[in-house]
Amino acid sequence: MAHLSLNPALVEWRGHHGLPQFDQVKDEDFASGFEAALSAHDAEIDAIADNAEAPTFDNTVVALELAGDALSRISALFWGKAGAHTNDTIQALEREIAPKMSRHYSKIGMNAALFARIDRLWETRAELDLTVEQERVLERHWKGFVRAGAKLPKDEQERLAKINERLASLGASFGQNVLGEEKAWSLTLSDEADLDGLPPFLLDAMQSAARERGEEGGSMVTLSRSIIEPFLTFSTRRELREQAFRAWAARGANGGERDNLEIVRETLELRAEKAKLLGYPTYAAYKLDNTMAKTAENVDALLRGVWDKARRKALEEEASLAGLIGEEGGNHPVMPWDWRHYAEKLRERMFDFSEAELKPYLQLEKIIEACFDVAKRLFGITATEVKGLPVYHPDVRVFEIRDEEGALKALFLGDYFARSSKRSGAWMSAFQSQHKLPLADGTVGELPIIYNVCNFAKPAEGKPALLSLDDARTLFHEFGHALHGMLSNVTYPSVSGTGVARDFVELPSQLYEHWLTVPEILETYAVHYQTGEPMPKALLDKVLAARTFNAGFATVEFTSSAIVDMAFHTRDGVKDPMAVQKEVLDGLGMPQSIVMRHATPHFAHVFSGEGYSAGYYSYMWSEVLDADAFDAFEETGNAFDPVMARKLKNNIYSVGGSIDPEDTYKAFRGKLPDPAAMLKKKGLGMVKELSGSDA
Repeated sequence: MAHLSLNPALVEWRGHHGLPQFDQVKDEDFASGFEAALSAHDAEIDAIADNAEAPTFDNTVVALELAGDALSRISALFWGKAGAHTNDTIQALEREIAPKMSRHYSKIGMNAALFARIDRLWETRAELDLTVEQERVLERHWKGFVRAGAKLPKDEQERLAKINERLASLGASFGQNVLGEEKAWSLTLSDEADLDGLPPFLLDAMQSAARERGEEGGSMVTLSRSIIEPFLTFSTRRELREQAFRAWAARGANGGERDNLEIVRETLELRAEKAKLLGYPTYAAYKLDNTMAKTAENVDALLRGVWDKARRKALEEEASLAGLIGEEGGNHPVMPWDWRHYAEKLRERMFDFSEAELKPYLQLEKIIEACFDVAKRLFGITATEVKGLPVYHPDVRVFEIRDEEGALKALFLGDYFARSSKRSGAWMSAFQSQHKLPLADGTVGELPIIYNVCNFAKPAEGKPALLSLDDARTLFHEFGHALHGMLSNVTYPSVSGTGVARDFVELPSQLYEHWLTVPEILETYAVHYQTGEPMPKALLDKVLAARTFNAGFATVEFTSSAIVDMAFHTRDGVKDPMAVQKEVLDGLGMPQSIVMRHATPHFAHVFSGEGYSAGYYSYMWSEVLDADAFDAFEETGNAFDPVMARKLKNNIYSVGGSIDPEDTYKAFRGKLPDPAAMLKKKGLGMVKELSGSDA
């Protein structure tokens, strides 16, 4: 890539085992780097499309798999920083580069000569003697071109390209607006009375947040989930809980330049138009075409069947909370800013422990060790931290992942703490994905370089980071995604790791969560941060007994969001998104005491890009799979049964998208699952009417 006018460190990664040299890349390098890489990719595409030789799998599909390496590397670095450590320079370029990238890929998808080669291979695939993986890769490319408009008339292609370009701009703006809202709001508490009920771990986190924002000596409530949720749980000051909750719930809907409602309306209108151009009745039909669920009707059957159970359970929970409020002399109904506070009190009463009592036993360092230990027991891999390497932020840590023979299998980066330059939530991504193709420099294949980003509250200097049980589950969840990338063992990059159907991608992550609460893991790693003593068995037993506590609330929060997502995308555009949200929630009988987990104006899964659009349901679809998959281990009486672990690795974690997900699941389990296992684990009972669903 030396002939390109760009910083070589963007594309020639010569750090530790091929790690990017983050310290050699400046924010200002990205703009020229993208220009050079886009030009290089254009030339590679032209060479494939204009090849005078007849199309073959190698000279067309494999060539496409390897094309655009420079662009992929620059994109990985840029989008990684845009999510985890952004600034004004990065955000300005993000707004510019998102539509430019969309134009670039639209041009490729509508390249008639290139599609003719792919189409010829697809039509003659039965004669090509392809492996299962090769046929999956060919199918992915062919469908990708068709879904990009390759078969449309020229005028419709041009319209589709403009739609995609605009959607890319809208998605970038939506995400930046949410981050801007979160950065703009804070509540500094200096009066001792305002801190009533807040445990030491939360006060430490709030003081750390204040220091990070330049306010020494105060305690700051921010909209980071790792602070706002425990504040809503422990604060005895109802008026402050309401103030903080309303700010949290109103992100993206406060008017002004960061308001997202017009972005949502235009996004939904353009998505509906895009679907119709491509021959689908709705955007949901377009998105579900390549999933396990297949149709909106199948998704609706799952979500609404669960909704009825969850709502009944939540109303029972609400009645119990109302009883506590009455006991305290309160005469107000249970409102959303009350739920977490009184649910914590109810849990203390029912199970005789509190979140504050549990948290000293859940040190971040120990839960990271637990993640690695489970991976070693199941898959034979070990993790060793390597310190002193240049990274994109000082908080980021690097680990070598090796197999039982000591061979290096992956690099893993962990970025665990919240900061104002990081978008909220938690996610896994890759700087580099595993594959086995020969490269131009004579090497074969590439090492996966995978990273996890979380938003845990950063402790005060010299103090350990303490997690909630939900935080610990999040850590396990994201590491499950990371394992999906690191254990990948495929030939072609496009089906590597998490390159699977959207409603299958959450299976490896949600399944991995189950091992957090395996008793021997908690017994080993849930140790008190001061004494080193393991969690007392009595407390451990209470934690395990309370696993389904508050399940109605959590399921209503999630399911309402998923149903609203599908409602938006099964309509022919939406003129007033908030009116549709209200209509759907009223129709469901949404309790006034609970709100959607992600209200429309900050529903980043759905509107900050197209990743989970008409796809938020996939967490529950995968939950049906993961509950059944963990049952396979429980049936053996050993959570680390080596036979099941080997089948899990070989059929789920290592095959990526190289095999149809239904086939891979049946190869692991012998059958497709019944949703009853998921409902049982949630404490919502059996749902007989779901037993024959496609899940």
